[in-house]
Amino acid sequence: MPVPAGGFSRARPRSRTLTAVHAALLEDLVYPTEIVGKRQRYRLDGSRLLKVFLDEKDRNTTEYKLDAFAGVYKKMTGKEVSFEFPPASESAN
Repeated sequence: MPVPAGGFSRARPRSRTLTAVHAALLEDLVYPTEIVGKRQRYRLDGSRLLKVFLDEKDRNTTEYKLDAFAGVYKKMTGKEVSFEFPPASESAN
């Protein structure tokens, strides 16, 4: 956004922030599948890894695409990401 001539600045809309754009890109990238969770992992060397959990019901149709999703997202945003399916809950006692 250009700086106004008056010297004051306006707040940037949420939909225009880099974080919002990257989140929308992630949603669009895995479109037929829904994202059910995200976790950000900080490694000891300071790098970050975004873990994205996809809907279990679409496992058969998207499992072979996970590496392609990660490659495309890395190329477009520069962020490292890992796509996974949530572990099966065994709390059926």
